[in-house]
Amino acid sequence: MLGLMQQQSLLISSLIEFANRHHHDGEVVSRRVEGDIHRYTWGDVAKRSRQVANTLDHLQLAQGDRVATLAWNGYRHLELYFGVSGSGRVLHTLNPRLHPDQVVWIANHAEDQVLCFDMTFLPLVQAVHARCTTVKHWVALCDKDKLPTDTGIPNLLSYEALLEGRSTEYNWPDLDENSASSMCYTSGTTGNPKAALYSHRSTLLHAYAAALPDVMCISARDAILPVVPMFHVNAWGIPYSAAMTGAKLVFPGPALDGRSVYELIESEKVTFAAGVPTVWQMLLGHMKPEKLRFSSLNRTVIGGSACPPAMIDAFKEDYGVDVLHAWGMTEMSPLGTLCTLKNKHLSLPAEDQMKIRLKQGRCIFGVDMKIVNDAGQELPHDGKTYGDLLVKGPWIIREYFKQEGGSPLVDGWFPTGDVATIDEDGFMQITDRSKDVIKSGGEWISSIDIENIAMGHPDVAMAACIGMPHPKWDERPIVCVVKKPGSQLTTAELLSFYEGKTAKWQIPDDAVFVDAIPLGATGKMLKTKLREQLSTYKLPSA
Repeated sequence: MLGLMQQQSLLISSLIEFANRHHHDGEVVSRRVEGDIHRYTWGDVAKRSRQVANTLDHLQLAQGDRVATLAWNGYRHLELYFGVSGSGRVLHTLNPRLHPDQVVWIANHAEDQVLCFDMTFLPLVQAVHARCTTVKHWVALCDKDKLPTDTGIPNLLSYEALLEGRSTEYNWPDLDENSASSMCYTSGTTGNPKAALYSHRSTLLHAYAAALPDVMCISARDAILPVVPMFHVNAWGIPYSAAMTGAKLVFPGPALDGRSVYELIESEKVTFAAGVPTVWQMLLGHMKPEKLRFSSLNRTVIGGSACPPAMIDAFKEDYGVDVLHAWGMTEMSPLGTLCTLKNKHLSLPAEDQMKIRLKQGRCIFGVDMKIVNDAGQELPHDGKTYGDLLVKGPWIIREYFKQEGGSPLVDGWFPTGDVATIDEDGFMQITDRSKDVIKSGGEWISSIDIENIAMGHPDVAMAACIGMPHPKWDERPIVCVVKKPGSQLTTAELLSFYEGKTAKWQIPDDAVFVDAIPLGATGKMLKTKLREQLSTYKLPSA
């Protein structure tokens, strides 16, 4: 016997039409590439998204054709999110921080037909356009009077000129909810990147889950600043969850320095922000010397890499802002866990609460996870046993675009490449990437723990822990540190800082001071490159 419910596909077009119908006057505010502030409403987003859809019909793009973007977080990018996917095409968000050769490889592999770009990225487009063999239309996200004439890009179009005169009415197609909606390539630290191809169904289920109270708790009462880029994993799904709930959106554009982000938070009364630790470091670095405060911000979600305890403390103790740890992957749309306390934890001392907050969090409904040993046997959830982390769920990939590398699944589970513990309450903690884990004398050492201790030192700006070969112990950890300007910190001082904070055998054998730690296109530390830079290094104890 079947239920007697109406059948309605879960489609991205339904999000923007809901926002238009029920949150018509909700604000969307953007700092533009041009530097000024642009304001309009969810009703305007809906109208212009329909114009985007009509434009793509005019350009005779087929269902499933890829439309690429090289763009910051802003209102035009938001319109493409809904207009491209809603009309049955696939939104392909390209990461502008990649090397030009990688951009070319990805655009050709995706077979992009249209590429829309912010004017910031004109030099990048000029460098790659001749090699992007499938792109038929290049669209600059600017007014028609701002379109340069001497770019060297043939038939360059202005986004606003394309939309001008197009109807604001559009009959969104009734697509199969399993149709592809958007795609994002992995950061590709080794070999060529691979593409996660999301569906309308997976995107909507992820948007529902992200908005839940124990996740991001997104509502129409929020003003949200997504610092996490729209070119990487759909800004953690926030644009979709915001349309679903009618939340105010505040886009920072290219201005991600501490001063600009702070001013936007204050002027727009932002309540919730999301981003990676490096951006928040710049924000706190601006606020502290100026003795600034937040008037509206009450919580921030931090993901992309582990958040240093000192940063969680600073936000909570100095500014009254809750930090929520998140974890996920491109292959997971991306959210997998979020760290919110349970009722029974609320009465714990602050120190014990902090131990929980440092973890990556608990599963969101829709995601299941387990840890296994090298033989694939499931390990206990006791908070102590380390294992390879596997996940499954309706917004986690079953294979990559064009079946690159064959099926990645192991008995239906996706192997994340992370090493983690899971405690009795379901809180997961990443201890390392499987390729970065330090094995010393048969014991595992968490590089993240070593980094977090270093980041607690007042003279440390950034820290990365890597393993170095040792004749007796196989590997020993060293910590590579970028000092804060003017610091006279010595190796001996930093190593003594570890005393009493971790087991003696886990204390790094050395501290190496570097000018910079190499970062990837998504802001993550590139330990492979760091190892290359230190290829001639020898441990003092080796």
